[in-house]
Amino acid sequence: MSKRYVLGICLSNRVESASEFQKILTECGCYIKTRLGLHEVSENLCAPGGLILLEVYGGDAAVAEMESRLKAVKGLQVQKMEFEM
Repeated sequence: MSKRYVLGICLSNRVESASEFQKILTECGCYIKTRLGLHEVSENLCAPGGLILLEVYGGDAAVAEMESRLKAVKGLQVQKMEFEM
């Protein structure tokens, strides 16, 4: 039986945490199968926060390392979903 993982990351202040967040994603890029970014934007607004969903490929250790590194970044909330397939 295999597992599939989705990490949900809420950025409270993209300006403050974006560089460290992007650095981690770049270093862990081989484990990211799908990346979806959501934030509010309109003619008069570009929200400072956002939500990123990552479908993560790799074993338990790789996913745990990425999750741990992301949780260490100030201004990020990280939640993990794990599915048995």
